[in-house]
Amino acid sequence: MTGILSLGLHPSAIDYSVHPGLDEATLTARIASGEAALHELGFDVVSCAIPADPDEAEKQVRDCVAANPVRVAMIGAGLRMAAEHTVLFERLVNLLNQLVPGIIFCFNTSPETTIDALRRSARPSG
Repeated sequence: MTGILSLGLHPSAIDYSVHPGLDEATLTARIASGEAALHELGFDVVSCAIPADPDEAEKQVRDCVAANPVRVAMIGAGLRMAAEHTVLFERLVNLLNQLVPGIIFCFNTSPETTIDALRRSARPSG
C-alpha cells in the first residue's frame, strides 16, 4: 500500500482576485470531486489542506505525516505556481524530504489532473 499525501492550499487561503470565474465554493467542490474519484479508483490518499502561513502549514504537514504513513506527495498547483507561496513551497518540500526520506513527488495543474499526476508515480492500493 502506498500512502499518498495530497497537499495543497486550503480554498480559504487562495486569492481569488487573480482567478476570474473561480471562487472558494467552486474550488472546494472541484477538490472534493477529484478526491472522490481518487478514492473510487483505490488510491490511498490523505488530504492535507494547509493555510498560507508557513509556520502553521509546516505544523499541519507534520501532523498529517505523523498520523498517516506516506511515500508519495502530490503537491497542488495553487501551492507551487503562485510566486507569493514560493517560500511556503520550498519549506514544505524540504520538510517532506526530512520527514520521509526518499519520498516521491508528483504535481498536478488542477484538481482535475490529480489522477494523471498520481498515475505517473503511484498505484491504487485496491
